[in-house]
Amino acid sequence: MESIDLLKIAAAVLALAVAIIGHEIMHGWVAYIYGDTTAKNAGRLTINPISHVDLVGTIIVPATMYFLPMLLGAESGFLFGWAKPVPINMSTVAKNAGYNGAMQVDLAGIVYNFTLAALASVVIVMMSQPTTSDSLFYVFAYLFVLQTLIINVVLGVFNLLPIPQFDGAHFLSHLALKHKINSVAEFFYKYERYGIIIVLIVLMTPLKNYLLLMPVQMILSLLLP
Repeated sequence: MESIDLLKIAAAVLALAVAIIGHEIMHGWVAYIYGDTTAKNAGRLTINPISHVDLVGTIIVPATMYFLPMLLGAESGFLFGWAKPVPINMSTVAKNAGYNGAMQVDLAGIVYNFTLAALASVVIVMMSQPTTSDSLFYVFAYLFVLQTLIINVVLGVFNLLPIPQFDGAHFLSHLALKHKINSVAEFFYKYERYGIIIVLIVLMTPLKNYLLLMPVQMILSLLLP
């Protein structure tokens, strides 16, 4: 494997770690603002990656999505994954800030991802594409910023989908509860156990083209120079 390939993998892995760990910390941090100390007490408001690793979401799914296309003779796939969810006591958040506060907690990670993607877009515009005369450090930095942009858009879009266990579903549940449409919240709660199965179905079937890749490409066309 050439050094440039190793740099691509290292940059992508680091960018994914920053994206998914920051995503989870933001959930816990906003909940903490509204008086919920659950995440802080559990030691989850830390940037230590070990505290956030999820076997399936942080290791198995990203490795499969990235390397499986290569094994099948195609280009490398895209990196996608998630960290171990930060524990949050939504009852405390809702008591202190109502359902509006709960919805802010739900969207905190998505806002983080899209903000990071926007910042990476600004930085990438100021950087020139690497050439053979550039140092490996510059090449790595460029690849890291590029992967930060792409991965955060992917995560932001995916988490907006109303899949049980994911942010989009949590947001819709709290929005429905705010307007006393309890059946919607009950629906997502009922099928929460199947969330990961739905995720894998989306990722492993043509559904990902319509639900994930198309909106991601649209956003990237706006952010990439």
